[in-house]
Amino acid sequence: METTKGAELCFPKLLNNSCRKPTPSQSETMLTNILLSFISLLTAALNLLVIISISHFRQLHTPTNLLIVSLAVSDFLVGLLLMPVDILLTETCWFLGDLMCALCYVTDFIITSSSVGNMVLISIDRYFAICDPLHYTTRVTLGRTKVCVCLCWICSILYNSVILKDFLRHPDSHNSCYGECVVVLNQITGAFDFVFTFVAPITVIIVLYMRVFVVAVSQAQAMRSHIAAVTRQSSVCVTAKKSEMKAAKTLGVLVIVFLICFCPYYSPSLVGQNIEESSSSSTIRGWLMYFNSCVNPVIYALFYPWFRKSIKLTVTLKILQHDSCDAKIL
Repeated sequence: METTKGAELCFPKLLNNSCRKPTPSQSETMLTNILLSFISLLTAALNLLVIISISHFRQLHTPTNLLIVSLAVSDFLVGLLLMPVDILLTETCWFLGDLMCALCYVTDFIITSSSVGNMVLISIDRYFAICDPLHYTTRVTLGRTKVCVCLCWICSILYNSVILKDFLRHPDSHNSCYGECVVVLNQITGAFDFVFTFVAPITVIIVLYMRVFVVAVSQAQAMRSHIAAVTRQSSVCVTAKKSEMKAAKTLGVLVIVFLICFCPYYSPSLVGQNIEESSSSSTIRGWLMYFNSCVNPVIYALFYPWFRKSIKLTVTLKILQHDSCDAKIL
């Protein structure tokens, strides 16, 4: 009887302290792992295509696309690192030790918050491009954009190191048994993280998006009022209107998808509960948040013709040809 009981433990030699292994059906576990592994692989592959496309073709080396690359890097790391680790966490037994547990969760928080920061930078870039196009090229330069991207990642590292400092000191403080990997944000830390990682970025993005939308609508009205004045001017306005509305629509879709994916994760903070992540409570909320990283490149493919063209050139290996980096993409 003790042997059977010991076989159900993560660490059979530690009868009193070991966590118990989960007992789901093997077929259910296999199907779940296959599905999650496919999502992980798809997320990494799609974002890698974004990174390769923008990095390879010189015509795509713009401040806006640099921000998209930064977002794609964080999303790529979600698919390459965070999703596979989360699959391991769903098995309940954690065999990699407390140090690796701490590193995994800190990396998770850093990558996720940097992804949010990149979305804010993209919305700011689009705001200046559409609402102040005359000064855009002087205000938003490639050098300044690189500095902003670096600051985004540095601030993410520093911020998450601070809010997780107690967890880094004692990674096993919330473990109920040996073989568990748990991180818990108390109400104060959770509320602070909720404001700075969710509420503040979303407020900035929505405010900027609404401003972009108002400008796009006002320019559309101006176009209609002057359509009979100068035919050439009206055609320019039509082009401007289409470009602005397209940018507004793209940003709007990104915001809506971001809200859908991130709101469930932060829902405990909305009702005053602790945000807890553990091997024993593998969560659909966490995977829904990760899924945002898979959806972002799909949105680019739907709204940006250059991305579809660059994917075709990449998949067919035409990027290996001489001078392919100078190909006309736009």
